[in-house]
Order: sequence, then C-alpha cells, then structure tokens
Amino acid sequence: MKILSVYDPEFAEYGKVMEGYDVQPILDALNSATPLPDDVTYVPEEPAIQSLKIAEEIAPSLYGGLPAQFGFCNGHNTKLNCLEYHRDSEFNLGTEDFVLILAKEGQIKDGKLDTSLCKAFRVPAGVLVEVYGTSLHYAPCHTDPAKGFRVLVVLPKGTNCAKPEGVGGKAFEDQLLFAANKWLLAHPESSEAKAGAWVGLVGENLDIAGDI
Repeated sequence: MKILSVYDPEFAEYGKVMEGYDVQPILDALNSATPLPDDVTYVPEEPAIQSLKIAEEIAPSLYGGLPAQFGFCNGHNTKLNCLEYHRDSEFNLGTEDFVLILAKEGQIKDGKLDTSLCKAFRVPAGVLVEVYGTSLHYAPCHTDPAKGFRVLVVLPKGTNCAKPEGVGGKAFEDQLLFAANKWLLAHPESSEAKAGAWVGLVGENLDIAGDI
C-alpha cells in the first residue's frame, strides 16, 4: 500500500496540518505519563495531558469554545481492522512518526465500505493534524516496531465513552453507533466485530507491515 504524507495534496480531502501551537509539553507528557503496550490501548481522557496549561489554552481554539478531552492511543499496530467517524474533527499528534489509514464517509454504501478505497498517510513526529469529521479513521499504525506509537487524541468531551441508552432502531445509522459520538464499521476479522460491532468493511483487512 502506498503511504502518502500529510503534506501531500491528497491529504486536503481528509484533514490538514495544524500550525502555531507549542505542542512540546504534550509530547513530553505522552512520553513520560502514558504506556506503550504490545497491542493498542486507548484512553479518552488522560489527566496528565488534560491538566497541562497548553491543553487548557488550545482547547477553545480547536473546538470554538466547546469542552474538549485530551486522551491517547498508544501501542503497536499495522492493520486497518475498523473505521470510525464522529460528528466532528479529531486532532492527533505523535511522539514518533505514525500512519493513519483513512477513507471518506461518503464512500459508505448501504452500510458497507470497500477497503480498497482507503488511503494511508504518514504523520511526522511532533506534527499536529486535524482529521475531518467526514474522514473515516481508526487506530494509528506504527512506522517502527521498536518504537511503536504514542498518539494524542483530542475530541469533544464525552466522545468514545459509553454508548448512550435509547439509541437504536430509529435510523439505519443507529446500527453503526458503537459508543458516544462513535459510528463504527468493523472488518469481519477484527475483535470489534466479534464484540458485536457492525461488520461494514468489505475486502482485505489492510496491513501496512510490508510498506513501512
């Protein structure tokens, strides 16, 4: 799979590089206060990052004054497994280079998406990126198995927390709702599919291990 850069023109459909923020304190906190498991760990809100002065300063800028949560997704991964979307942008920042495998919400047809439509983008270490709300995404992929990835995940407060009660049956899309503000399409090979997530990815479960 060809891996593009977030500085390539193709990324403009999916997100943009954010500039003008002092992200070093966040990188330091990711390195010192968050784990690096052999698999993948996601925490919606990490106090060591949430309490940083820079987090308090940039949160109003990222979401126009809405409350934001600063969490992380860390570990080792090279597979697609799932794609998700939110009703808003997500912001990511890594201590090491990492890869995002992305698609477009508009490419979902009858609850299904062909994985051949996905594109991969490399995000350099220390670069803050916005992933648009219409961009399907999931766990980052590492570029060096010896280093793995530690990636900041900023979202509106409450996102990816427990699935709200009383949602279901009113619209087809309700079947995709897997957690608060989280609509998920799983590949049949994924653990999420086995846990009851909507099986919506058709084709190969993409693996970039041979491309990094």
